[in-house]
Amino acid sequence: MLTYKVVETSQVEDLALEKIVNEWTAQGWDFDRMQFAMRDASRRPAMAFIFFTRDEDT
Repeated sequence: MLTYKVVETSQVEDLALEKIVNEWTAQGWDFDRMQFAMRDASRRPAMAFIFFTRDEDT
C-alpha cells in the first residue's frame, strides 16, 4: 500500500527545503513533489508543501 507524507513549511529558502528533503528521504521516504502557495503581492512563495511516498507492503 502506498502511503503519503506531507510536510508544510513557511521557510521557502533553498537550504531549508533541502534540509527537509534530506531529512525525510533519510528516513526511507521517497520524494514525490513540491508545491508552493503564493502571496498576492509578492513573487516569492509564502509556503511550500513537500510530498513524500513510501510503500508500506507488509
